[in-house]
Amino acid sequence: MRQLVSTLEKSIEMHSNHILPPYLSWLHNAAVGFLLRGEQVSVLFKPEEFYTTLLDRCRKANHRIALASLYLGTGPLEEQLVRALDGRLTERGGNLQVSILLDAMRSSRGTTNSRTMLLPLLRSHYPHCQVSLFHTPRLRGLLRFILPARYNELVGLQHIKLYLFDNDVIISGANLSHDYFTNRQDRYIVISECPSLADFYFGLVERLSAVSMSLDERNTLTPSTPHLHPYLSTLQSYESEARNSVWGYYLQAADKSAQTQTQDTGDTWVFPLLGLPPLAVNQDSTVTRRILESAESGSTIHLATGYFNLTDEYTATILDNSRACFRLLMAHPTANGFLAAHGLAGGIPGAYTRFAAMFLERAQQCGRVAMWEYQRPGWTYHAKGLWLTPPGYHRPHFTLIGSSNFGARSVQRDLENQMAIYTNNGHLQDVLLSEQEHLYKLGTPFSLEVATLPERKPALWVLAFMWFFKSYF
Repeated sequence: MRQLVSTLEKSIEMHSNHILPPYLSWLHNAAVGFLLRGEQVSVLFKPEEFYTTLLDRCRKANHRIALASLYLGTGPLEEQLVRALDGRLTERGGNLQVSILLDAMRSSRGTTNSRTMLLPLLRSHYPHCQVSLFHTPRLRGLLRFILPARYNELVGLQHIKLYLFDNDVIISGANLSHDYFTNRQDRYIVISECPSLADFYFGLVERLSAVSMSLDERNTLTPSTPHLHPYLSTLQSYESEARNSVWGYYLQAADKSAQTQTQDTGDTWVFPLLGLPPLAVNQDSTVTRRILESAESGSTIHLATGYFNLTDEYTATILDNSRACFRLLMAHPTANGFLAAHGLAGGIPGAYTRFAAMFLERAQQCGRVAMWEYQRPGWTYHAKGLWLTPPGYHRPHFTLIGSSNFGARSVQRDLENQMAIYTNNGHLQDVLLSEQEHLYKLGTPFSLEVATLPERKPALWVLAFMWFFKSYF
């Protein structure tokens, strides 16, 4: 982080367009920034919009596509997406490059999985289509052999959700599967015609792919970089070299941005943020905490997460170190993705209720926090991020969007990407307000009385499980 500050601090005075307010001006020192027009940023509101946008962009991309997700589902909608990629690769011949980055453990579940879904693309279009699977270096040795499928995912995942088509970028928390295309609510922001941002993210996917496993047409995995194996190389050597490659790329991008964007004009800044705990990169959580701390007195922060399990650091920041008022939105147990799951996972919704109740007990002392639960019959909830409305305004000027749930997994285990967006564009502020209201209007108040209702009390075994495995949620 110090190296990034050193790279960027000299560039602040060079920016002639002072868009960021004083309480956020430090972002120029903390992250690579891209200046653009608010008209280039649009918000999707519905899962079906997300899906149709993915299909449309796959069918129209001319020179590059990058898809980074936890996994690809195996149903008809996912098959249609693969067919769209196949058709466009056939039409464009060698002029289109497709790079897909998924998680190795999640994408290998069962006999029909993400890997088998993508084999036809590899067999028909390699090397113009390449599939990489990130394998956390922390799953190694005896642990790798004794943990069964699903449970091995607790150690760490590739959790970034990023979809890129030519010079357009979609930042989301949604995966590439049926629920996320139909009845699982998430967030989706599209940034159009921004070559510098698309270059950055395409390069990031390439760097992450280079430290991952490569899938071949025989459905076998080999290290993308032969001498850099995530669980056979020593942990120290893998983490060091992978960090130097990925974080080194970020620093290079920051330096390039500082040199090339000093003459740009616009009304909106976007700042990509990375959380790569296996590579000792914690930029995302560090910047997020400072954003919460920097908000001025009288500000309102709407913070949403599909899985409420704030780290102790986030809790302390919100309750002790921030002056803003907070409006928190989380999934009701009936909207939790683990509802009715088999085995131990079936108790997870109850555990999240208990986490929320414990937080609210502390929050009542400060009087700046209110909580809601998203409920919609037949739907689950997965949207996360925040909207910051400065004092004296009724529309958010700032948002965070991406894959992070602000919990222990996001901070300590999984690869994450968030984007910080600040805008002075009135129309974009209106759109962000509409997005915020679209989610919160389906929230019902959460209180300690609600948490203690008989049907909401988690079983004793869930409480015991929760204390032992809180950092895995």
